[in-house]
Amino acid sequence: MPSPLLSVLVPAYDQQKQLSECLDSLLAQSFRDFEVIVVADRSADAPAGIADAYAARYPQVSALHLDAAVGVGVARNAGAARAAGEYLLFLDADHLLARDALQTLADRLAQTGPVDVLVFGHTRRHGGRDWPGGAEALLAEAGPEPFGPLERPEVFGAPPLIWDRLVRREHWRAQGLAFPDGRYEEVPVVHAAMLTARRIAVLPRACVQLRRRETVHPTGSPGSGVFDIFDQYERSFALLEELPDADAVRDALFTRMIRHYLFVFDLAGCVARAERPQFFHRAAEHHRRFLPTGHRRPGGREGVKFSLLAGGAYPAFEVAKLSHIAKGTLTGSSRRKASA
Repeated sequence: MPSPLLSVLVPAYDQQKQLSECLDSLLAQSFRDFEVIVVADRSADAPAGIADAYAARYPQVSALHLDAAVGVGVARNAGAARAAGEYLLFLDADHLLARDALQTLADRLAQTGPVDVLVFGHTRRHGGRDWPGGAEALLAEAGPEPFGPLERPEVFGAPPLIWDRLVRREHWRAQGLAFPDGRYEEVPVVHAAMLTARRIAVLPRACVQLRRRETVHPTGSPGSGVFDIFDQYERSFALLEELPDADAVRDALFTRMIRHYLFVFDLAGCVARAERPQFFHRAAEHHRRFLPTGHRRPGGREGVKFSLLAGGAYPAFEVAKLSHIAKGTLTGSSRRKASA
């Protein structure tokens, strides 16, 4: 039997009861040259019964059972080791695909020929609204032709998500790629896949929708926590030491790192109140250590936040945030009164 074009790997973590919807969106695809591997470990949030039921009903689906609670990263590694497809697509239970998403990806691969990584767009569904994924401009500006990582360093400014890109299985295995333990495990894997790629292509279209009902990161490995994000970016910057002429990549990666830290720091439910000073100072230490020569901060309010982080000014940062919230509240109140 010939190998499929795509292997779709889905860890069966289903905290929000969305796994069946994700699998249904895959099986409804107009494109059929793919396999689905659902990986279920012994975690309480991994419903092995759902994986088995779909595997029994659909020939394209197989269930892979792990004998311990290992977390999403190890589950993905196990799925990748079992995969037979030419390209790997990593999804989670809270993802949905447009009906023609896989066909669109296959059509793009037919245009580009073999590439090591194909990056595409996504949207986020939260609070009853759809939000853009955060990399639309970068993908649109990258152009139709494949490129090497040093030719388009700005792509490293995109959020480091494993589920908005295809990775060629041969590339994955040749580079020994694997998710590490901890939360934010996809950060160094995405950067390693991109930095070691010979040919990268983009598809400036949203193919996957994230429907996360909670804003916190999904299940990591046992014992993982929000502070793992610092170890993951340290792994990413260590990769740059092996590349000559990577200054432009370093600058784009630095900006992405700081934006990621600030996003996590500001996101409700991510950093506990008692841990906020420690998280802020860890982020400030990384700002000092990894700051590229000649780096220019973003403009506007974001640039102010970068500046406060650079100075390690945690009290000033919190005051500035509270002032901004108060200003927004007052502005909203004034608008409501004006419209009353």
